Amino acid sequence: MDKKDTIFDTLKNAIESEKLRLPIFDSVSLRIQIELTKKEPNLKTIRNLIQSDQALSCNLLKIVNSAGYCGLVEITSVQHAISRIGLTEISKLIATEISRRSFTSKDRQINVIMKKLWQHSIGCALLAAWLSNKFDFGVMQKEAFFGGLFHDIGKLLILKIISDKKLKNKSIKVPDESIYNLMDLLHEKQGYQLITHLGLPALYSVIARDHHLKKIDEENYLLVLVRMANYICHEMGIGMIVVNLFDDILATPEARQLGLTQSDLDEAQKFIGESSALTE
Repeated sequence: MDKKDTIFDTLKNAIESEKLRLPIFDSVSLRIQIELTKKEPNLKTIRNLIQSDQALSCNLLKIVNSAGYCGLVEITSVQHAISRIGLTEISKLIATEISRRSFTSKDRQINVIMKKLWQHSIGCALLAAWLSNKFDFGVMQKEAFFGGLFHDIGKLLILKIISDKKLKNKSIKVPDESIYNLMDLLHEKQGYQLITHLGLPALYSVIARDHHLKKIDEENYLLVLVRMANYICHEMGIGMIVVNLFDDILATPEARQLGLTQSDLDEAQKFIGESSALTE
């Protein structure tokens, strides 16, 4: 067995070990996301949690006062921001900011991959929310957004573990190919277990587990929307590796189930292509 295989197996065992639990989100960020993903979030709890994180609240106010959101009067408080633009939009903004700072590593190699993963996750989140609004299958925009955001969370966990190992042992060298192989091999299972462990709603753990299955529950419209968003992102090169999953996206079962047309696809690609979240 060569050295590359040994490192691969060592990391694989570390990732699969239930004893190894690294914080994916800080405690406040996790509590905010748990509250936001509830069917009936407590607005007072959300407001207080956001206000307890100075950097998060400052960034939120900066965004809602930007050209894309600002009204005639400057927004000066978190409560005012929630009242002005609504909980659905606030959920997207806060989750975006939380994920932006979670998808980072002090290891240069891992940080580059995390940036690509973040762009893909946010792209899928925004597209899934857009699709849920475009096609009324009873899926809330907020649910679709978080489904897209969390679908590859297993990859984030894997990268965190590899980063931790590399930072503790500077002699460890892991080829990019091995990292991608580990993520492809393990991220569905690890994502399912992580979301369950974090206490997030079960519908998101199902997304993490099933988003690559060949045969899915066609009644799970949230899963259909997230898979479609994932296809479009890959088609546009919004991901860690540029890959064309299909010769014709419109011929996929998900596109047929949604009734997606070429005009819809063009509109979706234009929407995500112009998203400021992917260019910042």
